[in-house]
Amino acid sequence: MFEKFETRRISTAETEINLRLAGAGPPVLLLHGYPQTHVCWHGVAPQLSDAFTVVVPDLRGYGDSLCPASDPEHKAYSKRTMAKDMVAVMAALGFETFAVVGHDRGARVAYRLALDHPQCVTGLVSLDVVTTLDTWEATNMGRAIGGFHWPFLAQPEPFPEKLIGGDPEFFAEWLMRKWAGDAF
Repeated sequence: MFEKFETRRISTAETEINLRLAGAGPPVLLLHGYPQTHVCWHGVAPQLSDAFTVVVPDLRGYGDSLCPASDPEHKAYSKRTMAKDMVAVMAALGFETFAVVGHDRGARVAYRLALDHPQCVTGLVSLDVVTTLDTWEATNMGRAIGGFHWPFLAQPEPFPEKLIGGDPEFFAEWLMRKWAGDAF
């Protein structure tokens, strides 16, 4: 995977972001979802690198990017903060403007980036993300159980971190099995 890509680490004001980079042409930033890493783009990124400069980071707290300490209001992991990281990363790579493609959580970061830094975004693609308001308004027992991770991950630190940290492999595998069904 990522044979043509180089690996870099970019320091921002608050963290360090791991990323893969390849290609030539207009820059495009690919943002992964939850609970993935940049690796989710392994089938798409190489194809895009034929026509674009492709930047594929791990969001803060994911993969090989650093995990800044959380705070009671979760500002350290807000979409706004993660978007600010991505603007800093792209600027460090020499890109003041770029297209951004986000999947799931990455889509939320992408549209926050476009709202807060419109001067940077040449295009935006949002993939596989549900609207928050519609989701909360349609929540019933089945949806609450199926989407438990939304309110669970929003609990004050260190509650989710401690529980996930007790057996992170079990947690990740359980989620993958639940979401993928028999395919995993």
